[in-house]
Amino acid sequence: MIRFIAQQYDVAVIGAGHAGCEAALAAARLGKRTALFTLSLDGVANMPCNPSIGGTAKGHIVREIDALGGEMGRVADQTMLQSRMLNRGKGPAVHSLRVQSDRVRYHERMKQVVERCEGLDLIQAEVVEITVQGGKVASVVTALGAEYPCRTVIVATGTYLRGKIFIGEFSQESGPDGCHPANPLADCLGRLGLPMRRFKTGTPARVNRRSIDFSRLEEQPGDERIIPFSSDTDPATLHNRMVCHIAYTNAETHRIIRENLDRSPLFAGVIEGTGPRYCPSIEDKVVRFSDKPRHQLFIEPMGESTEEMYLQGMSSSLPFEVQLAFYHSIAGLEKVKVMRPAYAIEYDCIDPLALRPSLETKQIGGLFGAGQFNGTSGYEEAAAQGLIAGINAARRIDGLDPVILSRDESYIGTLIDDLTTKGTPEPYRMMTSRSEYRLLLRQDNAESRLTPKGREIGLIGDQRWQAFLRREEQKQQEIRRLSGTSIPPCEALNRLLEERGTAPLASGIRLAELLRRPQVSYADLAAFDPTRPALPPAVADAVETEIKYAGYIEKQKAQAAEMRRLRGMSLAGLDFSTIPGLRLEAKEKLIKVAPESLGAAANISGVSPADLSVLMLALSRRKREKNDD
Repeated sequence: MIRFIAQQYDVAVIGAGHAGCEAALAAARLGKRTALFTLSLDGVANMPCNPSIGGTAKGHIVREIDALGGEMGRVADQTMLQSRMLNRGKGPAVHSLRVQSDRVRYHERMKQVVERCEGLDLIQAEVVEITVQGGKVASVVTALGAEYPCRTVIVATGTYLRGKIFIGEFSQESGPDGCHPANPLADCLGRLGLPMRRFKTGTPARVNRRSIDFSRLEEQPGDERIIPFSSDTDPATLHNRMVCHIAYTNAETHRIIRENLDRSPLFAGVIEGTGPRYCPSIEDKVVRFSDKPRHQLFIEPMGESTEEMYLQGMSSSLPFEVQLAFYHSIAGLEKVKVMRPAYAIEYDCIDPLALRPSLETKQIGGLFGAGQFNGTSGYEEAAAQGLIAGINAARRIDGLDPVILSRDESYIGTLIDDLTTKGTPEPYRMMTSRSEYRLLLRQDNAESRLTPKGREIGLIGDQRWQAFLRREEQKQQEIRRLSGTSIPPCEALNRLLEERGTAPLASGIRLAELLRRPQVSYADLAAFDPTRPALPPAVADAVETEIKYAGYIEKQKAQAAEMRRLRGMSLAGLDFSTIPGLRLEAKEKLIKVAPESLGAAANISGVSPADLSVLMLALSRRKREKNDD
């Protein structure tokens, strides 16, 4: 193959999934000439698994992407089929928005955004090589011999690297949805000496809507009040277009699965890759939760222009005939027709401990990773990493410090910190329990937390910034008003309080103090609050949460401040192998991860509080020695 120089770019992004699209858009919007390479233009922002955006903790991430100036939230709003807020029965820290998306429209809309972005070229080509000169990336090369010199490269290859699908005894080298795998690029990454590993994920069957007996299923409607992901979206423009349904497995379903476990490549040991613990296959669930008489599955539409339905909760790698048997054993699916069988897929990814907190590889300058290439699962986790990788690739070219979000300011920061300091033995999925600052990292305050950062980076325009400032002022004014406004007791108010199960008033009380009662909502007080201003629903929600949980929020802020102090203590230049008093395990972990701060070291599994004390002593000793000099 004759190699030729095609065109020069600042940033080359390999893979146009959710990570790649956010990375390319961020880099281009920051003024960098960017190329986004994809194996197929029909696969841009594809949803090869669940046709939805958000969910528990994932909804937080989408809000954070939007607050920083990313695209996922806007496109999710524009292509929504159904919207639901999860975990409403719990506290606001774990409320998580999830929308069912139109798979085809999501792809079309995101592709259109990419195509229209100034300074961004979308190119259908297979990248087979990344060239390196002097320890830094120099170019990417396609299968056609076209070489594109570039200053930074972002690998966002999803599950394509040496992809291999499994359906029972059948296996085939393949990417998702029957696309060909990216084997030459996987070979190249291996030759570059990057620490690669093998992970596995799976997806359920798609079935024909006309073959489902919906009369035997539970209907799952969307929320009456629809809350958008993006602050750019007018809630009045959103409405539920379709409904979802719930079905259940049964004893017969479980019998069929158990009797065919020997034909599952997962249980037969044919699959080498490690699968996601928190998104198990149906055969895995039947084995691990053998005491459960049934498991839920959600039947969800793939879009308005197709009869395909997605069976969430029923991913499998069992043979096709076994899949047909256990699907047909479920009430409502007795005559279901499978359009695409379920399958498992193995793929190569990097050990994320080889990445800096900026998502740049430690080994090769200018080479970044994002998404499933970094060992994560989920569109939202991928998009978040893509956004940060795109920002930092652009900033590296400009000689600017990378953007590194802390654990106390974002779930995105928690995600990347977990990956780069703890690593992951399985496909990483974000959950609210992974954050020690859940009350600070709510959905309703994502804009307050991160939009100033997005503005500073350069991804928040003037119009968006002014709208943000207006909302922030509305919120602060209302908090001040509620804190300074008292209302007297009255019969109607006391009757309401008794109905809510809380003590009636004997004397006047400030509205903020009354709102702190768990049983009382901001909406409850409207009839007794004549000076209340008309606020956007999102602002009213934030006001209520910040007043109601003020004490807990302040406590977490104090904890976060202490951790920021630790994170400010740089470990650069310390030779961990020579520090006396460190346990052997801690030394090995510190040398391998090479944390940049004491706070980052604190998050490494195997580094104890005693080890942190030793590191603090070493830092103090170094400081004294410098002062003596």
